[in-house]
Amino acid sequence: MDSVNGFLRPQGGVTQASWIGAGRGCNIRVAQFHAVFEEDFMGNPFVHVELNTTDVQKAKDFYGKLFDWKMSDIMPGPGGAYTMIEVGEGTGGGLMKHPIPGAPSTWLAYVLVDDIAAATQTAKSLGASVVKDVTEVPRMGWFSIILDPTGAALGLWQSKST
Repeated sequence: MDSVNGFLRPQGGVTQASWIGAGRGCNIRVAQFHAVFEEDFMGNPFVHVELNTTDVQKAKDFYGKLFDWKMSDIMPGPGGAYTMIEVGEGTGGGLMKHPIPGAPSTWLAYVLVDDIAAATQTAKSLGASVVKDVTEVPRMGWFSIILDPTGAALGLWQSKST
């Protein structure tokens, strides 16, 4: 696996990346996922999807019943527990109380990168706004959150094991 401007470029075979963790400011969240991809897949896979919600219990009830997702509360933080979403096959995720008072509930996807600082800078040079600059999640890795030039939010994640 090599990288260009912080973004992964697969070279063949199977690569496995694992991480536990993510965070935003004083709100601590923990997520766990396993992304396995082959040469035919994109070099920077989506590795985690997170719901920032105005009503945690309502969201847990709804998605648990709708998709039969398993929910596990872990690592309490200032805004409440972070809930892991186990989906079975595919990319898992998490949910938490929205850290911005009055903001609507929203989903945020995270993409795996090889070099978080370089990827964040490359995104900025291509017209993205950095909403949350590179932030370390102890023992886990680093993340940043950007708005692309069209205004869409995206999380970037670098695992300490990458």
